[in-house]
This record gives sequence, structure tokens and C-alpha cells, in this order.
Amino acid sequence: MKKLLTIAGSDSSGGAGIQADIKTFSAHKVYGMSVITAVTAQNTTGVKSVYELPVEMIRNQMESVFTDMPPDAIKTGMLSNPEIIECISEGLLRHKGSNLVVDPVMVSTSGHRLLSEDALSALKDHLFPLARVITPNIYEAEILSGGKISNKKDMVDAAMEISNKLDGWVVIKGGHLKECCDDLLYSKDEKLWLKARKINNKNTHGTGCTLSSAIASNLALGIGVKKSVFKAKRYVNSAIREGLDLGEGRGPLLHHF
Repeated sequence: MKKLLTIAGSDSSGGAGIQADIKTFSAHKVYGMSVITAVTAQNTTGVKSVYELPVEMIRNQMESVFTDMPPDAIKTGMLSNPEIIECISEGLLRHKGSNLVVDPVMVSTSGHRLLSEDALSALKDHLFPLARVITPNIYEAEILSGGKISNKKDMVDAAMEISNKLDGWVVIKGGHLKECCDDLLYSKDEKLWLKARKINNKNTHGTGCTLSSAIASNLALGIGVKKSVFKAKRYVNSAIREGLDLGEGRGPLLHHF
């Protein structure tokens, strides 16, 4: 059985973060493991508080996983400070971690900035160079590219700018576009659109975590990047389309549809 590792924060509501990742791994019939970077108190209406784990504890978790059951693919999510990011990049280099998918959790769905400038620099300098795929949303792509994104042409311009600093692929998620919800898959040599119709369902909490975990699952199963991303997009759309309705706010997806 293929083994997947998620390095991210815990979501007490189960809709995003470590919990969404493990559910996604399970749905793809791969074995899920975790390195928890932070514990959050949150539900469908928002985040109440965040506790970052000490770097030493994060390092110990990584050592425990890699020295016993080295993963076939890895995804990262919420990494909130430079010390945590540097610790993770050092561990990945030391253990030769492969098939890394980085979900750069920098801006929330509502557009709220979650990452400081020094943490952003650490992410770009230490983690992005190791990634096979990164999956920013529109707001995150704006920060990474330094430009405004209002349409699909802007997405391409942003992807071109971001890819100058990468060896891997960029997936810019278009869910916040007004005209459509198409995603862009971009490398220095190729540009592909993952087209989809907007789904009338406000319950999309954890879509970014789920997409990146699905991509990592497919990579671990030996599927190429392009097909992995297309299959992951289809999986997320199906999980949204199921119409699960839990909680008073923006609810989670149905991962095991």
C-alpha cells in the first residue's frame, strides 16, 4: 500500500487541515500519516484560536515517520512561521522526501492574510524549490506574483511569474473567479485549463486541502502530474456536488461520496 504524509494544522471541525487530508487519502485507498504543525479551535463559522506546536515536536514527528514508514508522497498545508518552514524543508532534504505538493496556506477563503512576510519568504526560499506541485488560490497567487487577478488571462500572467522561481508545476485554483471556476495547470512548457461549472453549494470548507491531498495521492500511486491534477479536480467537484450540509456556516465536503 502506498503511504502518504500530510504536514499541516489540525481542524477541530474535521473539514480542513489534517482531518480533510486523512479522509482524502483514505478515499484514494492510500495509507495516511501526519505531522501536526498547529492545533486550531474552529468550526464552520470560523477560527477561534490557533496554537503552534514547538519546532522540536514537529521535527520529532517527521523523524518518527521517515525512519519507520517513509512516505511515497507528501503534502504540506498550514505552516505559520519561518522556523517551522525551515524545520520541515531541512527534514525533507535530509530524508529525500519526494512527490511534494505544497498548498501555500497564505490567505483564507474570505481573503484574510494568514502568513507574515518573513514566513512567506521562508516558504518561497526553502519549500517551493522542493515542490513538484504548488496549489495557490487566487489571493495567494496575487501575493506570489505581485499582480491583481480578475480573469483567466491574469491567472496565466501570474502563473508565468510564479513558475520563474520553480522547477515544478503551478495549479492556480479559479474558484474565486466571477466568470467561471476553471483551474490553471501551468509549467514552463505547458498551459492546461481544468474546466468546471460553478456548483450551487456554499459548503466548500477544506477544498484547497482536499485538492492538494488528492493530487499527492495520485502522484503516490504513480500517476503523472497532469492526470493527477485532472483526477483531483474531478474528485473535489464530486465531493462538493454531493451537497453535504453540516454546521451553521460554510460546511465541509463529503470526502467519502
